[in-house]
Amino acid sequence: MQVWTGSAYPLGATYDGAGTNFALFTSVADAVELCLYDEDGKEQRVPLTEVDADIWHAYLPGVVPGQRYGYRVHGPYDPERGQRCQPAKLLLDPYAKAVDGQVDWDESVFAYSWADPSRPNDADSAPHVPKAVVTNPYFDWADERAPRTPYHETVVYEAHVKGLTATHPAIPAEMRGTYSALAHPAMLEHFERLGVTAVELMPVHHFVHDHHLVARGLRNYWGYNTIGFFAPHSEYAATGTDGQQVTEFKAMVRELHRAGLEVILDVVYNHTAEGNHLGPTLSFRGIDNSAYYRLVDEDAAHYYDTTGTGNSLLMRSPHVLQLIMDSLRYWVTEMHVDGFRFDLAATLARQFHEVDRLSAFFDLVQQDPVVSQVKLIAEPWDLGDGGYQVGGFPPLWTEWNGRFRDTVRDFWRGEAASLPEFASRITGSSDLYESSGRRPIASVNFVTAHDGFTLRDLVSYNEKHNEANGEDNADGEGYNRSWNCGVEGETDDPKVLTLRARQQRNLLATLLLSQGVPMLLHGDELGRSQRGNNNAYCQDTPLAWVDWSPEAVDEDLLDFTARLIAMRQEHPAFRRRRFFQGHDVRGATADDEIAWLRADGGLMSDEDWTDGRSSTVAVYLNGAALPDVDSRGEPVTDDSFLLLMNGELQAVGFVLPDASFGRQWLVELDTSAPPYTGDGPRPRHTVRAGSTRRVPGKGLVLLRRKPSKS
Repeated sequence: MQVWTGSAYPLGATYDGAGTNFALFTSVADAVELCLYDEDGKEQRVPLTEVDADIWHAYLPGVVPGQRYGYRVHGPYDPERGQRCQPAKLLLDPYAKAVDGQVDWDESVFAYSWADPSRPNDADSAPHVPKAVVTNPYFDWADERAPRTPYHETVVYEAHVKGLTATHPAIPAEMRGTYSALAHPAMLEHFERLGVTAVELMPVHHFVHDHHLVARGLRNYWGYNTIGFFAPHSEYAATGTDGQQVTEFKAMVRELHRAGLEVILDVVYNHTAEGNHLGPTLSFRGIDNSAYYRLVDEDAAHYYDTTGTGNSLLMRSPHVLQLIMDSLRYWVTEMHVDGFRFDLAATLARQFHEVDRLSAFFDLVQQDPVVSQVKLIAEPWDLGDGGYQVGGFPPLWTEWNGRFRDTVRDFWRGEAASLPEFASRITGSSDLYESSGRRPIASVNFVTAHDGFTLRDLVSYNEKHNEANGEDNADGEGYNRSWNCGVEGETDDPKVLTLRARQQRNLLATLLLSQGVPMLLHGDELGRSQRGNNNAYCQDTPLAWVDWSPEAVDEDLLDFTARLIAMRQEHPAFRRRRFFQGHDVRGATADDEIAWLRADGGLMSDEDWTDGRSSTVAVYLNGAALPDVDSRGEPVTDDSFLLLMNGELQAVGFVLPDASFGRQWLVELDTSAPPYTGDGPRPRHTVRAGSTRRVPGKGLVLLRRKPSKS
């Protein structure tokens, strides 16, 4: 085989049509071997002799896409000093663009002997670990164009590639659970009916199923255990794993874009699948352990962990920062994704110990001409000291607003003293974001997400029921701010079922009529249940998959959700680009942007806000006073709305404000109303100023001011 010098850039395996350039960073190696594998698994080793600035490289003419490969790194093995090179371990290229295979958890994948962890394990791991694959960069994107949906018009749909599509009857069985399935016409039709604008995919970077889960017959379903930051997870490919997964992923993005949907990836750059000091040696650990991982000060044999997974990447290392930025740019420029949601993003800000919004990572993102122009969403917390950072990220970023989730749940389950914060959350959380120059779009609002109860379970269970996870129900959050409406779990009591259905509609309406960017969890619009499991991370089973059978799909809830999204998209009053401004709320008038009202029609007083007893409130949104302008600089105007919310168990009569706010109001939405089954437009009832509108216990009514001439 011919071996040419090649180039130190770009890192990874790069095919140019005639051959492939290989480049690997390691600052500790004495020697590096590139290992090529044929279809039978036979290994051919190619020593890399060219080294520039710690980049070992070579060019191999005739090596084409589909070639499987890995590395063996020769160097010091001294765990007490943070050095863990071991040439018996085949290592995955950190820049691998495709990965074939999974870890089978043979003892050889560990650097130590199970019988005696102090003794090195020199067994060859190659037959038991995944291989990197050379990929073909060429793809026909045809007429694909990125939707570039503005944040204030965005409705995010959090989805799992497999879980969303695994049981859909309209998708061919061999395609279900794959990238191809997500772009199948049946799924595109559902997205269009629902009205969402962006699909946020749970981890699709190639990940590893944890040893302890596999030993119990389980799998890492969620995928927050990355080993390949450039490679789409191969198990989600219907067409093959010798590079076909890359083409299939691109085809999925192309079809979603054609349907007007953005693709956002949930990415895990805070740790890797190699775990703690007793974890496997799969890639980074054997290549250059101390350059990639944050080690404990004065105890380099152990890993500093703010993620709860055993390790944290070293965010002050230029090579880690380069890896992350190169990965982000690759997914934007080559895979055409539209944004990222960063798991445990506070860890990315830990350049040293504390969370620092001015850390090098944020500087790099801010100045990058590619990454800075896509949607950037932070999960603004981690498990370390000071890790809860809601509201603490730089202006370029949006954040999962965990306080929105908690407060909205509290209000609708009747928690005392939640009203003042509830008002802040549904108006965009200016207390969290305005002082730093951010706008309502900084808040990604959600009531449920993959981590926790589904919407249906949130109103059906007071306690978690995670027994299927095999951890004696000890895993998962114990304080869920949920309310079972009187009966724990499944029931056939019609009163309980009616209340639960109304509570689901209340929560959805609050989410989709609030200022900010709403995010919906896949299947919530269908009434999906996980039977009380609030931590289905290891449930790659029907328990966690969306059930598309006719008897499981709540068509009425789906129609209601679609109506809400359509209303939000039609009316800019619910998706303002700027925070509310104006007079003190105690003296608000119909000319102000917003007014808060008691159930008796009077303006809320200081005592009303602070007495801690009330769970009823009405809010007036003045569509004629919006501060926004359109793309041509013209003022944006809308209808005016009155939102009546009753968090009490008993019905409350809301007195509509005087005629200065509106003489007549049309009932646009009532969460207690039965589903409309008639033909033609949905009838709208009229309510007059000063009259009383009865709102049932745990009910929400949306009124739209009737034009004076209609």
